[in-house]
Amino acid sequence: MDLIKRFIECYLPVKTCNMKCKYCYVTQNGWWKNGLPDLTECNAKIESALNMKRLGGRCMINICGTGETLLPPEMPEILKKILNAGHYVMVVTNGTLKSRFEEIIKFPEEMRERLFFKFSFHYLELKRLGKMNDFFNIISMVDNAEISYTVEITPDDGYIPYIDEIKAVCMDKLGALCHVTVTRDEREKEFPLLTKLPREEFVRIWSSFNSELFDFKESVFGEKRREFCYAGLWSFNLNLGTGDIQQCYKGKSMGNIYQDTTAPIKFTAVGNNCADGHCFNAHAFMSFGIIPEIQTPEYAQLRNRTTKDGSEWLKPRMKEFMERRLSEANEELLSNEKKKANIHSFHYKAAIKSLFKSND
Repeated sequence: MDLIKRFIECYLPVKTCNMKCKYCYVTQNGWWKNGLPDLTECNAKIESALNMKRLGGRCMINICGTGETLLPPEMPEILKKILNAGHYVMVVTNGTLKSRFEEIIKFPEEMRERLFFKFSFHYLELKRLGKMNDFFNIISMVDNAEISYTVEITPDDGYIPYIDEIKAVCMDKLGALCHVTVTRDEREKEFPLLTKLPREEFVRIWSSFNSELFDFKESVFGEKRREFCYAGLWSFNLNLGTGDIQQCYKGKSMGNIYQDTTAPIKFTAVGNNCADGHCFNAHAFMSFGIIPEIQTPEYAQLRNRTTKDGSEWLKPRMKEFMERRLSEANEELLSNEKKKANIHSFHYKAAIKSLFKSND
């Protein structure tokens, strides 16, 4: 049985897309005309930079771009190299680039078992572009290749009049309802819910999908985390374009994994020093157990569905890995070790700003 040594949240610096969803930050910022990132260094160094000896074991690696993750033509090759290093890989995609998937389904079976796609279901945009059938055909292609997947929709206010229609399409094409995520408004500093509805009404409407992903994300959304967090030790964030790594989204820099792929990584936990207003991607970090004292559903529960024919979106090996907790492959720190981590990760500037704010 494989254990998850670390969770790595990878940012792919692609800021363009082949879709124009009104709720997306690519649309909000008019980034469609942006070029693709230079991934030359990533392609050359990613396999050695993420070798299992350096990381301590098999990791769960999530890859997401600001725009469509699979637009860069190098992505199938990059995915193959990360899989060849022995890790499990999750990819966020809008599921429209058929040629990329045609390459990926040719990967060896052992690699496909460790691959997972998060299909974003942009319902109205797929209708506008006439790509609805293409989207579901690609999902079938992935399913037939024994690759794990999930399908999730953004709970945009504009979708509300179409909810019954969306559910009917899902049951017809997928044999199960799609999951529902919880989206944040990145134009605002505190990343509030992206909705004009009162929170209670928002929850009432979208909970009708019976999505454990939605239920959990909503339950912790907006809660400031003050517990001891192992991000930076059991997880870290990686910019695939530059190789820069940091403890978490607002954590301290941990260096660059491309500069010397043989150099050890200096892992240090964030501890009680989270600089974010809330853990907006708690569905991944917390469900893998980045804060061991908090009881959460397993990540597999948040991603899987059982269809009308009894099959599951998660295939056995991926499902088993998604059921693991980081604490199974890592030891929790002793009290004196936690104190050292807190001293290292303390945000002096944030503390001073908070002090002045409290005195206003």
